Amino acid sequence: MGAGPGGRGFEARLRWARLNLTARPPAMARRSALSIRIVEGKNLPAKDITGSSDPYCIVKIDDEAIIRTATVWKTLSPFWGEEYEVHLQPTFHSISIYVMDEDALSRDDVIGKVCITRDTLAEHPKGYSGWVSLSEVDPDEEVQGEIHLRVEVLGSQGGRQLRCTVLEARDLARKDRNGASDPFVRLRYNGKVQESTVVKKSCYPRWNETFEFELAELAEEKLCVEVWDWDLVSRNDFLGKVVFSVQGLEAAGQEEGWFRLRPDKSKTREDEHRGSLGSLQLQVRLRDETVLPSHCYQPLVQLLCQEVKAGHQDGQVHLVTLFDETTTAECRQEVAINLVKLFLGQGLVKEFLDLLFELELAKPCEPNTLFRSNSLASKSMESFLKVTGMSYLHAVLGPTITRVFEEKKYVELDPGKVEIKDVGCSGLHRVQTEGEVIEQSCQHLQSYLGELLDAIVKSAPACPPIIRAAFRKLFWRVGERFPQHQHAKFVAVTSFLCLRFFSPAIMTPKLFHLRETHADARTGRTLLLLAKQGIAQMKDFIGRLVGTEEEEEKEEGEGQPLCPPTMVMKEGPLFVHKTRGKGPLLAAAIAKKLHFCLTREALSFSKSPGAERSGAIALADILAAEKVEEKSFGSSHVMQVVYMGADGQQETAYLQCKCVNDLNQWLSALRKVCVNNPRMLHAYHPGIFRGDKWSCCHQRERTGLGCDRTRHGVTLQYWSDPLDPAAEAQRLFHHLQGLRETLREKYWELLEPEDAQNGPRGECAPLSEGLSRLFGVLGDLEGCHRLVQPPTPPTPTLLQLQT
Repeated sequence: MGAGPGGRGFEARLRWARLNLTARPPAMARRSALSIRIVEGKNLPAKDITGSSDPYCIVKIDDEAIIRTATVWKTLSPFWGEEYEVHLQPTFHSISIYVMDEDALSRDDVIGKVCITRDTLAEHPKGYSGWVSLSEVDPDEEVQGEIHLRVEVLGSQGGRQLRCTVLEARDLARKDRNGASDPFVRLRYNGKVQESTVVKKSCYPRWNETFEFELAELAEEKLCVEVWDWDLVSRNDFLGKVVFSVQGLEAAGQEEGWFRLRPDKSKTREDEHRGSLGSLQLQVRLRDETVLPSHCYQPLVQLLCQEVKAGHQDGQVHLVTLFDETTTAECRQEVAINLVKLFLGQGLVKEFLDLLFELELAKPCEPNTLFRSNSLASKSMESFLKVTGMSYLHAVLGPTITRVFEEKKYVELDPGKVEIKDVGCSGLHRVQTEGEVIEQSCQHLQSYLGELLDAIVKSAPACPPIIRAAFRKLFWRVGERFPQHQHAKFVAVTSFLCLRFFSPAIMTPKLFHLRETHADARTGRTLLLLAKQGIAQMKDFIGRLVGTEEEEEKEEGEGQPLCPPTMVMKEGPLFVHKTRGKGPLLAAAIAKKLHFCLTREALSFSKSPGAERSGAIALADILAAEKVEEKSFGSSHVMQVVYMGADGQQETAYLQCKCVNDLNQWLSALRKVCVNNPRMLHAYHPGIFRGDKWSCCHQRERTGLGCDRTRHGVTLQYWSDPLDPAAEAQRLFHHLQGLRETLREKYWELLEPEDAQNGPRGECAPLSEGLSRLFGVLGDLEGCHRLVQPPTPPTPTLLQLQT
């Protein structure tokens, strides 16, 4: 073996890892990745007078709305099929999914909800999936936020007192119509009750009040701190509580901290609505990740790159073959996209895909059914097209899809499904015949199909060079494998380009970000028929797509690391709310509505798309990107970008987005591009400074410390995200970590019979060089992870005394 870390004994490799981690501070990232798929609902109750509902879902992480699905109109059994991945801090507690009924003229109705705790997700490492019954939304359980307390025991054995100082609270539930609450605190201990003053119109109140109780002789007595919203006319609303066991407090003497408010579980009630509100089919998976510094993964990345460069050799079992054979169906898609992104970052994705094609074609297969299975080759090519070709897909399909949605033509070719309707003007009505309806449908469909085919055929030069190069390799490999079946190479390309890319996007444009809403029944039927139509001109198009002109070869950038084709992270119109300030954005916001463009250098803005740039905020100057309280501007879709102005003064721009999804996508994009800014704030004000105080916490110092913590770690995965090689390598390591024995067994199973008989099997049996090195590299990474494990938890504090 060579002198590199992959060829040494375990102890030597561990020393190498320890030296690397010691020499360079481990700027590791600890995060949770939450994969959410909202599949469908069934048996939902009717909320409209028509006997139906218009359901959509809101996903909240610890009571903060992160995702809103599209509305599915007029149905009690909606299908969404929407998938999301949220990256957040490991300290979150639960995920709640609310099913709502959209109303155009009144407030949306709440149908029910599903709540899954973090502990439940941790008990299901392969994911929590299945049908879950909706439960009724109880106002006393809809609590959120934290309270800052200091609790201490004073005095001697003769006369001891329990003192509780209520300092402040943050992110309380909004119970009043003004988008805030009027909170006060009620403390209960040993049969006695005390209350704080009421702080008007604030979800970030500050009390700084102290309360004392005579310490009870019975250690079982508990201190209950409740937060309420004061109401003048109606009953007070419950905002949450914290209950402490005082038994362990005496030894500690004094403890202080932030405590999460809990719902009131003291009332036992039968949920008579459980099961009658319908159910949701969900797939939720939690992954806790510790991403090490990128240099720790270099041995693994280098090994995989060397294996891909070496290619397939007769009589040997390739590592990629072992990955394919040992990866189960439920995680093959995830492994495929990790490998694709890793090799994109190394400039070897074309070689990786070509190796997969070669290995797949070496198996027994039929020319007419190539790549129809869900093998690693099929999943990798599918993932590759989504990562590198989404801009191309939008350019090709976007205009036709938009036209179908806007025209809403009735299209039906099945005589058994044709709806006969009246036609003509007033007084001259007549009933269309079935044949007339089908003929008219054919005309509409032919019009859409002609436009779509024309766009596809003309798109060959605009197709990203790396995609053309991959298809060129596939075209050549299949032609070599089936020289007597020249049509097979066209079948192979269309099986990916049409069946796995164009057709799914046409049938479900919402899932490919072509539309913001799902299609209604009529539009959905048109899209389905359009996707099923045969494309006779595809053969000519594929010939042009896989052309091998010298100019195209030069454009491929062989051997260079590749990124998703777009450098624009996010762009679109935003409404600028005017406040006091001198920053470039505030001074330029005369028109109020501006077009914003976020790149990896700056957040720029102009009066309209394509217009000359009016100004920009450098990413290095951005200090925070956070949400703004609804009461501040009367809208729940406002974000604030806190940045350092040219004069060194801190400025804040308030930008209104069109919906909750747009808001979270902007916040996510801003947080991703600013992740390495050293000056990012740890606290911020969710309100605005109006008059002489902050609207959130009523502080009178404009430059004072914020009253809520920033949420830099909460981001959404998006198709245009920049590559993160360390994260992809970590996920591959996690996948392979527990597969050593499975890989070993599959290796011997796949060997030629004469080779398999040459030596013993088991722990001491000789393995291929690639597999041996892989086991060594996995051992190195395990040692690195052990070195950075968190220290042993300290002795219990008041946090553990909370019950």
